[in-house]
Amino acid sequence: MSVSRVLKMSVGTKELIKAINFACIKHVDQRRKDPGKSPYVNHPIGVMNILCEEGNITDIPTLMGAVLHDTVEDTDTSPDEILQQFGEEVADIVRQVTDDKSLPKAERKRLQIVNAPHKTEKAKLVKLADKLYNLRDLGKSTPEGWTEERVKEYRIWSSKVCTGLIGTNEALEGKIQNELGTYGVKFPYSDDN
Repeated sequence: MSVSRVLKMSVGTKELIKAINFACIKHVDQRRKDPGKSPYVNHPIGVMNILCEEGNITDIPTLMGAVLHDTVEDTDTSPDEILQQFGEEVADIVRQVTDDKSLPKAERKRLQIVNAPHKTEKAKLVKLADKLYNLRDLGKSTPEGWTEERVKEYRIWSSKVCTGLIGTNEALEGKIQNELGTYGVKFPYSDDN
């Protein structure tokens, strides 16, 4: 008679699956701006995957923050809902990477540059992976309605944001440097870009 081994799932793994499911539900009807209009949820899951696979990050709250990073900013999710569902640590990560949509776009972009160096390490990791995912997407296709000039400006702005994150994860920073370098954008950013 064979005895089957029962694998037990860790509490952290259960919480991560809960966060992935939450993100899938919240982003269910959203689409990316690429020509194929890919499901938006591919983005936060991809950001989480970059952290895990390329950044070698295994910290569950950081991975949860990654998959939830756009829920407050881009869905009807409230910060309190994240706090109640996932706790203070994850809510803090999400809060730190969420733009205040009541501010004009230019101000939100400026604040991302200014505030990047002052975020916690976990929020910086999410920000790095988010920027890397978006930069790679831009390399594949131009979002609908974007001009070449807007794409160039996004890459330069991303370099400025990520310069404030240097020292967080060498592997991710190297990949950002390679991605930006492909398009002639220096990283770390300098005014002679």
